Amino acid sequence: MKSQTVEFARIENGERRDAVECTETICANEVHQGPNKTPRLSPPSVVGSTASPARRGRDSYIAGIAITSIFLHLLLRFVFVTSRPLWLLPLWVVLLVGGAPLVFDLAKKALNREFGSDLLAGMAILTSVFLGEYLVGSIVILMLSGGTALEKFATRRASSVLDALAGRMPSSAHRKTGDLLIDVSLNEISVGDLLVVFPHEICPVDGVVTEGHGKMDEAYLTGEPFEISKIPGSAVLSGSINGDTALTIQSEKLPVDSRYARITQVMRDTEQRRPRLRRLGDMLGAWYTPLALAIALLAWVWSGHPARFLAVLVIATPCPLLLAIPVAVIGAISVSASRGIVIKNPAVLEQIDRCRSLIFDKTGTLTYGKPVLSEIVCAPSFDRQDVLHLAASLELYSKHPLANAILEAARKGQLDPIAASEISERPGEGLRGTVGKRNVLLTGRGNVKGSPQLPPVAGGLECLAFVDDEFAAAFRFRDAPRSDSRLFLDHLRPRHAVRNVMLLSGDRESEVRFLAEQVGIQNVHFSKSPEEKVEIVRAETRRERTVFIGDGINDAPAMQAATVGIAFGQANEITAEAADAVILEASLEKVDELIHIGGRMRKIALQSAVGGMALSVIGMVAAAWGYLPPIAGAVAQEVIDLAAVLNAVRVAFPSGRLGDF
Repeated sequence: MKSQTVEFARIENGERRDAVECTETICANEVHQGPNKTPRLSPPSVVGSTASPARRGRDSYIAGIAITSIFLHLLLRFVFVTSRPLWLLPLWVVLLVGGAPLVFDLAKKALNREFGSDLLAGMAILTSVFLGEYLVGSIVILMLSGGTALEKFATRRASSVLDALAGRMPSSAHRKTGDLLIDVSLNEISVGDLLVVFPHEICPVDGVVTEGHGKMDEAYLTGEPFEISKIPGSAVLSGSINGDTALTIQSEKLPVDSRYARITQVMRDTEQRRPRLRRLGDMLGAWYTPLALAIALLAWVWSGHPARFLAVLVIATPCPLLLAIPVAVIGAISVSASRGIVIKNPAVLEQIDRCRSLIFDKTGTLTYGKPVLSEIVCAPSFDRQDVLHLAASLELYSKHPLANAILEAARKGQLDPIAASEISERPGEGLRGTVGKRNVLLTGRGNVKGSPQLPPVAGGLECLAFVDDEFAAAFRFRDAPRSDSRLFLDHLRPRHAVRNVMLLSGDRESEVRFLAEQVGIQNVHFSKSPEEKVEIVRAETRRERTVFIGDGINDAPAMQAATVGIAFGQANEITAEAADAVILEASLEKVDELIHIGGRMRKIALQSAVGGMALSVIGMVAAAWGYLPPIAGAVAQEVIDLAAVLNAVRVAFPSGRLGDF
């Protein structure tokens, strides 16, 4: 217990003043774990299932087998001139090892009434086997598996959202019994237990502080942008990050009933109910597939030769859909990455430029996520610059979150610090010192004794300054909006046909309305829990496509409920996993770039797909009339594929600026 005593001694020298109503936290971007961190295990209740690596790479293996076997077949047949059974053997291997699984998957889709653009390829494989056109069938397998493998390469997610949520929570806690600390699993914690949360550890349960003074970062949970001071009697939330000092808390809920567990449950429910985006290839295949089948059947019936049916199917195999669209997607992902945008789900590229409702969290998206000195209310006998000068000179010796805001204001006013002495910072007393020949005290309203004439309480945070025991000024702080927030929001309607912009936050009404007025948002929701955010986003998504932009753990479920979810800035790993795209640089210009990248990709992908299918229709007519046998149709289809893919490659080489504000 010696080390614990040292930690509590540090606490006594670390706290200065409590934030107004103890409701706001400074936004952190990483989960810090100190040297005393406990092993992280994933509770079974929140672990998501993921596909095995073997299954994820199956299409790549099939494509590799197909191209190798086709090459071997050509060598055995035309170079070594072997017997027919021998040069057919590689093709049989392709059809058995590669064709059977692909056809089986397509059959399952057909039974589920999912008629996508790859149905024609499956029918072409079966028809080629029945007619003995094994080379044709092998080429179709190569085209089908190659396109699928290429898209899976572009779409593979780094890890599971639910695994990230589960991995963030500790598997054990430090229960205090008398003078002893015993590590126990979360399942062993009961309501009323005393637990010690070490510095930089994650709080395991909801509870109340009984010993110690410190700070906790709850930005991931509440969305509020400032650190919260913790003193005996302060409430703490599971999942929040402890500061530099140890705190003893009394659990008020079981771990499974705590705030973080509720967010995990909401996340799991939302993952299961996430809107299923209809992919671009299937949209085009919805009309292309019936057209191709109709031409193939008419050719068979009219000519009486089943080879005509196969020839039409081969030339109709929608490789511009299977190849050109994934190439365009990969090109857009590459362009995005070069601009600091990580695409987690390529469907965002197909959807984002058609979303007509944008929903923003407040902290860290439309704001900078840090306190800024917004107002100084001076007593009649004091000068604003003089009080700021004195306060900044004292704040040089403090690590309080509000100190930087005062120092920044002094720097902008070109106020050089004055030497300070006799500095002390005790819990419940504030920061005190002598600046020049004047006694200066910076403290919170709750620490003021007596009844001095103070200005009325306002929104945001505040710090009171006393000079020579006389009230001098009230410093007020806000989470300042980004300089380009209003410009960005104003350009959405004329440039991107956005019909609705919503501000959805867990912060207090005064803070949310202040920001809304600054940036010009009319549709405002405040003090919303993660569950309430999800319901609001779901309701809006039922009306039209939505984009949700946020940066905290409390935003992750809402991201999953939206059509497109964007994690803004250097988001924590859980928010990043939940998002469809992660913008690494906290800049609204990058959001605009993502919209333009998606729109440009969709335009070029449509050019490649529709143009390729138009050429395929011409080829189908030629095959129906008997001018293209099956093998010639396969070669013609490859030429069409090449043209479509070369056009799709243009996505990776944008010309000009991707943005319009």
